Amino acid sequence: MGHSSSRHNALAGDGQPPLPSRFSRFRTRLRLRRRDRAAAAADCSDSESGRPAVAADEFAGIARIRILKADMRFKDKFFACLSLGERTYRTERSDNTHKPEWNSEKKVVIETNGPHIARISVFETNRFSKNTLVGYCEVDLFDLLTKDLEEEHIEDLALLDPSSSTNAVGTISISCYIEDPVETEQSFARRVLAIVDYDEDGKLSLPEFSDLMKAFGNGLAVNKMEELFRQADTNGDGIVDMDELAALLADQQEKEPIISNCPVCGESLGKYDKINDMIHMTLCFDEGTGNQIMTGGFLTDKQASYGWMFKLSEWANFSSYDVGLRSGSTASHILVFDRRAKRLVEEAIDGKIVLSMRALYQSKVGLTLINTGVKDILKNLSEKQGKKMNSPESAKDIPKFLDLFMGQINMDETKDPIESFKTFNDFFVRQLKPSARPIAYNDQDNIATCAADCRLMAFSSVDESTRFWIKGRKFSIEGLLGADAHSDAFINGSLVIFRLAPQDYHRFHVPVSGTVEKFVEIPGCLYTVNPIAVNSKYCNVFTENKRVVSIISTSEFGKVAFVAIGATMVGSITFLKKDGDYVHKGDEFGYFSFGGSTVICVFEKDAIQFDADLLANSERSLETLVQVGTTLGTSKRNRELQVPELQKCSVE
Repeated sequence: MGHSSSRHNALAGDGQPPLPSRFSRFRTRLRLRRRDRAAAAADCSDSESGRPAVAADEFAGIARIRILKADMRFKDKFFACLSLGERTYRTERSDNTHKPEWNSEKKVVIETNGPHIARISVFETNRFSKNTLVGYCEVDLFDLLTKDLEEEHIEDLALLDPSSSTNAVGTISISCYIEDPVETEQSFARRVLAIVDYDEDGKLSLPEFSDLMKAFGNGLAVNKMEELFRQADTNGDGIVDMDELAALLADQQEKEPIISNCPVCGESLGKYDKINDMIHMTLCFDEGTGNQIMTGGFLTDKQASYGWMFKLSEWANFSSYDVGLRSGSTASHILVFDRRAKRLVEEAIDGKIVLSMRALYQSKVGLTLINTGVKDILKNLSEKQGKKMNSPESAKDIPKFLDLFMGQINMDETKDPIESFKTFNDFFVRQLKPSARPIAYNDQDNIATCAADCRLMAFSSVDESTRFWIKGRKFSIEGLLGADAHSDAFINGSLVIFRLAPQDYHRFHVPVSGTVEKFVEIPGCLYTVNPIAVNSKYCNVFTENKRVVSIISTSEFGKVAFVAIGATMVGSITFLKKDGDYVHKGDEFGYFSFGGSTVICVFEKDAIQFDADLLANSERSLETLVQVGTTLGTSKRNRELQVPELQKCSVE
């Protein structure tokens, strides 16, 4: 090698054709993935077992996504955000009105079982007033990448109106291309080697290569570096071509890593599989190029839209974003994980309300106020608000409510038109079209489903719930259910918390099939069920609030306690079933009138295996955004009836 070239021959050393490149194999797996997802979806709808999907470790690669331009139906200045999983990236503001151009790109890691539904949000902006979401679209990167993997593919997508998914406000052009992983590895290796190519001639000596390995390598690197260099230096002149050494270095890094820390950020490698270590380092290098790279470091598109105001508030330590609430609700922004899209979203809540709730629920002063009459104030306020929302005059508040939660309420799913609601509460307890919430595995009673459109926390035991979420001083299953509904069957049981925010569909459904044994009403307070209160050490929201407990007797899960909990501004809890009724999972069980509210289901010990993604998020103190009818878990008492790949079918 050295001054001469000795690229790999088209045939392997034994004379046989070489194995397909990793890129070729990934391309095949992507297409298989698309086929298997379609087959799994069909199997789910037929309530049959889906075929196994491609294993998580069989695909990892980098997708280069470019946001090119948009064509808007109104004139202004715009920027765009790309959200995938727990990361959001933002373009620069376009100076062109009506037809903004960005040509801004980002490379993201795509994995088989990882996030693959990207959301692109477009914000109208000027430098002084609030940035406003004006359009969005979602794209399945798996579908996009399987259309044409040989060359860059440009896609024109409709931008939907946040207030109505049936109206378009413009189009946006994006391109998506998956890089050849072999070239990705070698490109990274070239960049690393270029650090010690002091004369920039594309060739390296052994001392130069040794400097690099000693700086970024480990013990193995020191032992291997001369062997690798001699492999490349076939003519023995002490000089090697950087491209060929890069190929050997990339191959060695995948087989047995010799670089132990990322040369850019210094992070220790080896936490993930070897190809992902290479991807991590490649992305780190890309961040420093400055070539039309979207700005990163955001968790949600809403956070990215705050611009300079967000940066100023962070600099002043006025507000902070964090994933999870391990030490109580100290952040001023509530983040939840959208199960369908596998990405973080921010829950809309007024800042003044956040401050007042902190003052009331997160301090000893607030506790004193609660004990000296605030309970009665909250109850009276809720009762008055409930009456107001039942008056004909309240109907005028419906459009304001929809504007406040723009993009979070889909009126296209609503059974009745907005004009039919005569009061605000009529709208608040609206029904959905029958097809809007299909019930997963409807004919298999050993699979429990989610009871509400909500933010969900699932825990295998009460101890887990108090460790990660509920911080009240006296929470217990006995206290939650009350003496008339509690039984020894629920001792050390599992529980799941369904928290409904005001913007949610407020009817709750039965999660399991069985017979309703009884209803028990328990009077109490009307604290808010916001995480700020639930995470308070000074009050006990779930065991002190007004609630109705129903006991459902099932053949698959034993007894299940279904607890509907009232909250601040909740006028009433209405059940649509009665003692002795047989209910099938997915049946409408009742509804909450105006306000946020919560349902808690308690299962007997070792009765249910919650879905893995729900448990994993809950262990991070992170709520999961779910919809009625998606899977919750499987009975542990009839294992032979469980469905393979259950969670994959339910989420996708």
